[in-house]
Amino acid sequence: MSAPVTPPTPAPTVVGAQAPPERAERSGPPRARRRSSRAPGRIRRASLPYLLLLPALALELLVHLVPMVIGVVMSFKTLTQFYVRDWTTAPWSGFDNYKISVDFSAPVGKDLLDSFVTTCLFTVASVALCWLLGTAAAVFTQESFRGRGLLRAFFLVPYALPVYAAVITWAFMFQRDNGLVNHVLHDQLGLGGDRAFWLIGDNSFYALLTVSVWKGWPFAFLIVTAGLQNIPKELYEAAAIDGAGVWQQIRRITLPSLRPVNQVLVLVLFLWTFNDFNTPYVLFGRSAPKAADLVSIHIYQSSFVTWNFGTGAAMSVLLVLFLLVVTGGYLLLTSRGRKSADV
Repeated sequence: MSAPVTPPTPAPTVVGAQAPPERAERSGPPRARRRSSRAPGRIRRASLPYLLLLPALALELLVHLVPMVIGVVMSFKTLTQFYVRDWTTAPWSGFDNYKISVDFSAPVGKDLLDSFVTTCLFTVASVALCWLLGTAAAVFTQESFRGRGLLRAFFLVPYALPVYAAVITWAFMFQRDNGLVNHVLHDQLGLGGDRAFWLIGDNSFYALLTVSVWKGWPFAFLIVTAGLQNIPKELYEAAAIDGAGVWQQIRRITLPSLRPVNQVLVLVLFLWTFNDFNTPYVLFGRSAPKAADLVSIHIYQSSFVTWNFGTGAAMSVLLVLFLLVVTGGYLLLTSRGRKSADV
């Protein structure tokens, strides 16, 4: 009788032993392929925002920066009507255009200085009135009442209207003989003697200021209204319990809380008003009265009326430098004010 056959005992598995070389070869390349396939996807996701911004950046370069560089180059040339067809052939003048512009004893420099002073006075008055009216209207409509939404929409009408249509309407209203302004002041209210000229003479400054404030204060109203939404109502309730009146609440709560909003609002209104060209051009035409001769319309007259493009370009560069200095100084002062307030 034969002995039973015992099956072979399998070899014990050693924990931590490496897989056979064939398995290692099979498992290695797929992982490497997986990692390599993930890398391009991450690169594409990281570069997608920059690719989306590329068209806007190219358009910005084309619309703003390229004309600015060309204007700077033109300011160093004796560019008149004789070189309009090919302005690159105009002879170089160095800093002669800048010297003419800042020579305040000469007629060109004196006229530019007068225009600059007029623009500064006009800008300060317009920004102050826009901010005052916008803030007052925003505070008045802060509390809920019947018809508040309709009143807010009515306040925003001047901001929503096209600039040219609105200014042309004001130009008709300021007519001496058949304008609405003189009709109301003289025929309805009986103020003054003779009808006033609003589009010529010294009154042109007040006409321009009226139109600028009319179309600018709704923007201040919109920004201040948005800023008031971030002020907690509990502050006003606590102040009312402590006996603070309306004016004290505005002075101690509203205005300090709106300081960051007002800092940006005043800067934007200043830049818009100082550079405003559409309003005086549509209101007065190509030649504005001396009382309303803003820098923007003065540069236009120096360039396209007297055909001295080199001097006009130099004035434009000086205007840009002035605005950069004022903006930088304003931002520096406001940032220091915020840091001191935080401390």
